[in-house]
Amino acid sequence: MITARRTFSYKSQVLIEKMIIKLPFCYDAIFQDRGCFIYFKEIGPKLVSSQNNKQLQGNEAVLLKCGSHFVDLLKNAEDDQVEVLVVHFFPDILKKMYANELPEIITKQNSSKSSEVIVSSDVLSKFIESLEFYFQNPNLVNNDLLELKIKELILLLIQSKNIHSIVELIADLYSSNSITIREVIELHLFSNLKVDQLAKLCNLSLSSFKRLFKKEYNNSPNNYISNRRLEKAKELLTLTDLSIGEIAFEVGFQDSLYFTRLFKNKIGIPPSKYRAAEKLI
Repeated sequence: MITARRTFSYKSQVLIEKMIIKLPFCYDAIFQDRGCFIYFKEIGPKLVSSQNNKQLQGNEAVLLKCGSHFVDLLKNAEDDQVEVLVVHFFPDILKKMYANELPEIITKQNSSKSSEVIVSSDVLSKFIESLEFYFQNPNLVNNDLLELKIKELILLLIQSKNIHSIVELIADLYSSNSITIREVIELHLFSNLKVDQLAKLCNLSLSSFKRLFKKEYNNSPNNYISNRRLEKAKELLTLTDLSIGEIAFEVGFQDSLYFTRLFKNKIGIPPSKYRAAEKLI
């Protein structure tokens, strides 16, 4: 749940925003027309996109390219809320800011598909602090200042070890990368994502996703994904000493009781009996 949100807009588009989020919370971030820089203070989320599935640490930032992303913020014993700061990169605004400079930057590197995690250096931390100052003094903010802050962030990233990341992100804003259903499914097969979330990662409506999935796999999404997860569970039951609950989580089920019922319905016996039988072989 977002409990507080403050924004700075540039010509009617939100360019920089700060949110206070009550935990736990899954942030559905849809950036089909832009890239963005997100800084997570103190707590690290699970980041899921069409090309990534990774765990971040606290006080880290990430560059996200155009597309759909899910940011899963989990509560622990110490934290009940987290501060998130977002800087958006709109292609039309970048074109205006950089004019003829941007193509030269783009041509120096080849674009890749991955979003890169950025460990917050002292320099980037100072940039975050400078934004905090302007949130405390919003009367000082205007379009000219916002242009300067965007250019400042890009220059800091280019001069850091993250030069490839920012160049690739900017290049990605000017190209259309097609993501296949198979790429998304194989990457997130064992993630705890619902079918509608997988459809969003493919930039498809739920009905279009199901139709194209059927064409690609000759199966329904729920049936195919359940079967693949259970096959992985059988492997873990045989080869590891993980508990039933741990195995359920590893293959993408949050509810171990549901996992046990599904396993018994599909395989014919409960996971514990399947493990015992395999140990005897």
